Amino acid sequence: MITKFRGDEYIMHRNEKNPIITKADFPLETHAVFNCGQTMFEGKTLLLIAAFYKTPVNDSLCGIHVATSDDGVNFEINPEPLFIKDNWHGDCPGSFDNWVIDPRVTKIDDTYYIIRPGQVRGSGPCALLYKTKDFKTAEFVDCVALPANRVPCLFPEKINGLYVRIDRPYNIHCPEEPECIPDTDILRASMWLSYSPDLVFWGHHRPLLYPESVTFSNWKIGPTPPIKTKDGWLEIIHGVWKEDGEFCYSIGAMLLDLEDPSKIIGLLDRWILTPTEPFETDGRVANVVFPCGAIAEEEKDEIRIYYGAADEHIGLAKGKLSELIEAIKNCPAPY
Repeated sequence: MITKFRGDEYIMHRNEKNPIITKADFPLETHAVFNCGQTMFEGKTLLLIAAFYKTPVNDSLCGIHVATSDDGVNFEINPEPLFIKDNWHGDCPGSFDNWVIDPRVTKIDDTYYIIRPGQVRGSGPCALLYKTKDFKTAEFVDCVALPANRVPCLFPEKINGLYVRIDRPYNIHCPEEPECIPDTDILRASMWLSYSPDLVFWGHHRPLLYPESVTFSNWKIGPTPPIKTKDGWLEIIHGVWKEDGEFCYSIGAMLLDLEDPSKIIGLLDRWILTPTEPFETDGRVANVVFPCGAIAEEEKDEIRIYYGAADEHIGLAKGKLSELIEAIKNCPAPY
């Protein structure tokens, strides 16, 4: 078990009721409930919870369910999934949607856009885009990224006339580079930017961040939907450290320029949450805290992160938004 990053809580503080959602709380029998998209909707906290079913629902091994809460801690979960396995690919033979998890939610104008992975067996995940206004039904828009691009995250508004997203491509072999780990299929998972006139056709790809940029990551790094603040785009990230065949998933943060998100204003040099508690260190996948988003409210000076814990439960950590942003601004970008 990797323990090198453990220590006192830093900026983010766990809820005393953690884990706030477990499989015992779920209206269907599941092996796990975990990584959840998150947003505010009609004055309530809304989560899109990934569930791994014990009994498949309409031939789907897993699905994504809407959960809402008045207080942000106690949730009412809809037993009917908003997403299950979808025949979005038509008549092409093969398995293109066998792992319905990890949704990211972004509100643009009056519409909520949701990106989730379409797992393509043997090739990694593509990215499927949906939209909704009521979270009762969701309309499929298109497959907006080829494998392997795991759940690109949309900015909540156009920048300089274009939609922008942070991509998370991976499956990069680099055996000629001395820092790479031999005989590893996935040696890096990095963050890139891309731009679009219509949310479907994406281009102008540019690198943004690589795992080695933060102290708690040497293997993979990934995004969540950016949050607009007066100081810049707040970006909550996850980083993965690999050592002796084991992994540790931690949560970090950075700040991007409002007019040019390719400019990193600051990047925290340490995690804001790392696996420490038993429900985070022991589970289906040990040593994991994993975010699919965050909810920030500047008027309350608060940021909440609902995170997957050990791929089995959902936890909540809360902190002061101003404290987080100030800490990031005091850590200049690495380049």
